[in-house]
Amino acid sequence: MNAITPINNAANFLRRAEGLSAPGWAVALRAAGRDALAARGMPTRRAEAFKYTDLAPVLNATFVAPTGSRNVPPMPAQRGRARLVFVDGVLRGDLSTLPPRPLSDMAAVLGALTTPDTQPITAMNASFAEDGLVLEIPAGEDAGLVELLSIVTDGAIAFHPRHIIRLGAGAKLTLLETAQGADGVAYLHNPVFEVSLAEGATLAHVRVQAEGRAAFHLSSVHAAIGAGATYDNFTLNAGGRIARNEIHAALNGAQGACHMNGAQLGFDGQVVDTTTVLHHAAPDCASRQTYKTVLKGRARGVFQGKIFVAQVAQRTDGYQMNQALLLSEDAEMDSKPQLEIYADDVKCSHGATVGALDAEQLFYLRARGIPADEARAMLVEAFLTEAVDGVANEECRAALDEAVRGWWAREA
Repeated sequence: MNAITPINNAANFLRRAEGLSAPGWAVALRAAGRDALAARGMPTRRAEAFKYTDLAPVLNATFVAPTGSRNVPPMPAQRGRARLVFVDGVLRGDLSTLPPRPLSDMAAVLGALTTPDTQPITAMNASFAEDGLVLEIPAGEDAGLVELLSIVTDGAIAFHPRHIIRLGAGAKLTLLETAQGADGVAYLHNPVFEVSLAEGATLAHVRVQAEGRAAFHLSSVHAAIGAGATYDNFTLNAGGRIARNEIHAALNGAQGACHMNGAQLGFDGQVVDTTTVLHHAAPDCASRQTYKTVLKGRARGVFQGKIFVAQVAQRTDGYQMNQALLLSEDAEMDSKPQLEIYADDVKCSHGATVGALDAEQLFYLRARGIPADEARAMLVEAFLTEAVDGVANEECRAALDEAVRGWWAREA
């Protein structure tokens, strides 16, 4: 059953969008989003998909629309051959090294991969969308590493970028996405990605979510994977007060592959949520999911992963594993792996484990003169290694390692 919030909350949220002017490409998208939210309302914890994550703090917060701030924040060194930069929710061509392409170019396909009627976070994005980027890689081209950087400097803003990523047949792209912001500012970042991979294309999508402590980060990726194509996603959730990462992927062509891996790092009072829905809709496809979660203080971690295997998807090979490490007695991990299989020639498995640091391993390190904090850090790093090692690009791995070390240094 799909629960909704009291009507005043839904109405108040939608009222925020009424006075916003919409660019031409966004008119139909916004109408679809608002219609979906008006009809179904906002999800509460009575809705199964949001049973463990309460969005009330987001819905009740007061935000303002991005104003086009011309702030130039300190910029980290560029990784890769090109960079696209958002500052305070606005795409900044003056700070980007790749000329931005307007979303109006993609008006005909915008929203084609999403179903806002059943995806409220995507419907929220659609209701307010007014900026975003387009990355289209021609057939056969290897675009190398492109960086997408979002920085929030100040202000309680809400921004909802819509990003379109399209790869032609045999094309390749590594996309490093980093989101960061100032601590103490309760802003909302709600990006939606629509990813289309043609036959034989390969996209490595590495995401580093390091928003400010008081921020809200609600994101969703919608990926359509063609025959022989590969979508390889790694997401690090390491910031924000509430962070929910949704991935909806469909293997639509034979011999396609989808890898969804990640790590979640939760500090005291934070909620980190990864929810995946993977649809095997063609034969001879493979999928792998490995998510690691580390929680301290009164943090809550959530993993919900559903693998759906259609009857036509014979010889499916699917694997899913979720493991959590609790660094305090007050931390909580909620895990819900799911398999729904209609084919009869498949190999699918899933599992989940939750535990604390191994006392014997900690004693072993302490007995050799390693300080307690350093010993715990070594064990946490070892726990996360399996997930991070799946990232092939060295610059992306370096960015992930840097974010993990920064989180541990701040929280330890």
